[in-house]
Amino acid sequence: MKRLWLLPAALAFAGAAHSAENCEALRAQIESKISASGVTRFAVLTVDANAPVAGQVVGSCELGTRKIVYQREGGSAPAAVPPPPRPPADDSILTECKDGTVSVGGDCRK
Repeated sequence: MKRLWLLPAALAFAGAAHSAENCEALRAQIESKISASGVTRFAVLTVDANAPVAGQVVGSCELGTRKIVYQREGGSAPAAVPPPPRPPADDSILTECKDGTVSVGGDCRK
């Protein structure tokens, strides 16, 4: 009867080892899928869930306590696409006012 507490303790340690193994297996699986798509210079890292990372989070493991991050290596980062230019200001903006009327130019005051 005294040894009954050993079973939950042994299962807890086995679970911790198993989750670390699952985390590594998941990282390797993600890494193989990325390389199969033709990407050559990259890194897939497993980090603590609270750690700030430079890269894209592509998975999590160990019940959400760790995250799997994809980082591109080498080359420059892709340039940010500038937003489309805004049309010039125009006074012909239609606005529906609170009282239900429609105003041209965005002014609802009477």
